[in-house]
Amino acid sequence: MVQAGRIDRMAVAAILDEQIDWRFKGMPDSVFGMTIGEVRDAGLNLFRDGFLPPLVVLDVGALEHNLAAMAAFCEHHGFAHAPHGKTTMAPQLFARQFDYGVWGQTTANASQLRVYRAFGVSPILLANELVDPAALAWLAAELDRDPDFEFACWVDSVRGVALMTDALRAAGARRAVDVLVELGVPDGRTGVRDRATALAVADAVASSPTLRLVGVGGYEGSVKIDPLADALTAVHAYLTELRELTLDLADRGHFDDVERVIVSAGGSSFFDQVAEVLGTPWPAGLPVLPVLRSGAYVTHDSGFYERVSPLGAEPRIEGLPLRPALRAWAQVVSRPEPELALLTAGKRDLPFDIDLPMPEVLRRGGSIISLSGTVTALADQHTYLAVDEAAGLEVGDWVGLALSHPCTTFDKWPLLPVVSADGETVVDLIRTFF
Repeated sequence: MVQAGRIDRMAVAAILDEQIDWRFKGMPDSVFGMTIGEVRDAGLNLFRDGFLPPLVVLDVGALEHNLAAMAAFCEHHGFAHAPHGKTTMAPQLFARQFDYGVWGQTTANASQLRVYRAFGVSPILLANELVDPAALAWLAAELDRDPDFEFACWVDSVRGVALMTDALRAAGARRAVDVLVELGVPDGRTGVRDRATALAVADAVASSPTLRLVGVGGYEGSVKIDPLADALTAVHAYLTELRELTLDLADRGHFDDVERVIVSAGGSSFFDQVAEVLGTPWPAGLPVLPVLRSGAYVTHDSGFYERVSPLGAEPRIEGLPLRPALRAWAQVVSRPEPELALLTAGKRDLPFDIDLPMPEVLRRGGSIISLSGTVTALADQHTYLAVDEAAGLEVGDWVGLALSHPCTTFDKWPLLPVVSADGETVVDLIRTFF
C-alpha cells in the first residue's frame, strides 16, 4: 500500500481563524467579523440567513463519495495518487484527500507551488518544465529548508535542462532537483514528440550536476480525437509509448541509482486507460511507482466530466460512479420576454469554457421543483435562460444551476459554502487561494 503524503494540519486549521468580511462575495453581512470556523459551526441556511446570489456551493455527501471512490480505484490498481490541486487550490480539500490516502499533490506553476508549501504539502509534482531563475532559486532554498520535502518536475528539452542547471548552480543549490522526462503528443501541449528527443533530454539530465532523472511523465488528455472509441485507442497507444520510453531509459541505465522510478499520467477523462497500461506488472528489479494525477474527480461535474469520465454517466469500468458536487444558485432578476429570464450570475461567477450552466431546479417559498430550460449565453453578470412561458418563472425566484468544468469554477470563488444533504444547511466553508 502506498504511504500517504503530508500536509501541515495546523496551517490548514488556521484557515478557520480568518475573519469573514466584504471581501468574500455571497456571504451574509450578519457574519462580518466572525471567523470562517464560527460561521461553519453556526448552522446557517442559504436562503433564510442572508446569503447573496449568485453563490456556488458544494455538496458534502458528493464530496465524500468522490473521495472514497477514487481512493478505492487507486488502491485496487496499485497506484499512488497525486491529484492536480490546481482544480480547487483549496488546502482544506487537499487535507481531505490526504485523509483518503493520496500520495502527494500536483501543481502547474511556481506560484501554486508556493501555496502548497505554505501548507507543508509533500510530495509535490510540478507538471511542467520549471525554467525561471527566480522560481528555481526559491525552490532550491525550500529544498534546503526542509530536508523531507519531496519534489519533482518535468523536463522536455535540452535547453530547458541547461537553463535549470545554470539557475540552480547560480542559486547555490545543495540538493539535486528530481525531474521526469515528459512525453507529449503531436499537436498537444508540452512534452517531447519523439523517442530521440526524449533520449537526448535524459542524457542532458545525466550530465547535469544539479538534476536527477527519476522517471517519465505525461498527460494523455492532450489527445484530441472524436469519437470516444477512437480517442480511447489513441490514448492507449500514447500510454504504451510512455511505458516503452520508461523501459528504454531503464535499459540504458538512467534509473540505476534511484530508489523508485515515477511513471505518471492521468487527467480525469482517461484514468481507466492509465491503470490498464501503466498498471501492468513491470520487469522485476525495476521499482516503478505508478502515479495517477486526476484532480477534477473531487467535485466531478454535470457536463464535461459527466460525459467523459470512466466513472461518469456511462461508466467504462466497475466502481462507484462519481457524483456532481457543484451547484450554483442565482436569482431571477428580470423577465423581459415571455420565454426569457435573466439571472444574477455571469462569467464572473460561473464556468463557461466548455459548457454553459444547465438549469436544474427552481426554489420558491421553501419548495424545490425541477426546472427545464436552456442557458443560451452568459454576460459578465447575467445568465440568459430560455424557458417555456408555462414554467411560471418569476422575478425573485432562485434557480439552481448544474455546472461543467470544476477547474474554471473554483477560481471565481474565494470562499464556498458546503451544504448538507438538504442542500441548504451550511456545514463547512472552503477557502481557495488562487
